[in-house]
Order: sequence, then structure tokens, then C-alpha cells
Amino acid sequence: MLKDIVEAKPLGGHRLYLRFEDGVAGELDFARRLRFEGVFAPLRDPAVFAHVRIHPELGTLAWLNGADLDPDVLYAELSGTSNERQAKWLSGTSQR
Repeated sequence: MLKDIVEAKPLGGHRLYLRFEDGVAGELDFARRLRFEGVFAPLRDPAVFAHVRIHPELGTLAWLNGADLDPDVLYAELSGTSNERQAKWLSGTSQR
């Protein structure tokens, strides 16, 4: 079910607008979804978080420090579908 992200726009704070290749789109607030630890620690700063990009080979969100997020989980949340990785991510037990 892997779908590539084709658009990502920072909306302030830790919010992003995402659009996938099949048109599924919406806004996600990562402030409560991410544990800002390890490779994700620098993203605690909203200015750093805003430097998000789309990884050209993986079609997911990525940052210059090497942090990235599983597009399958993001797609499941925006599309209203469910999967095991999404459940772990939302519970804070997995970030990728």
C-alpha cells in the first residue's frame, strides 16, 4: 500500500500539510506524535522541523540530519485506514 508523498508544506509549529500521489491529503500535527529524542531531537525546534523535504527515492518526509518518517503510517492516518505500524506510531512505540 506504500504511497509516495508528493507535497509537504510546513504550517507552523510541528504541523505539516501532506499530499500523496493518489490525492489523499491533509494536515498532521506532529507535536504529540513524535518523541523528540535521538535523531528526532533537533526537530523539537519548529524552525528545524520546518526544513522538511521529500526524500527523492523513498517518497517520505526527511530532514537534513537523517530523520525520516514512514509514509505508510502517515498515509493510513490521513486516509482513515488502519495498520499495525500506525497503531505503534500513534502509541509512541515506533517512529519508523
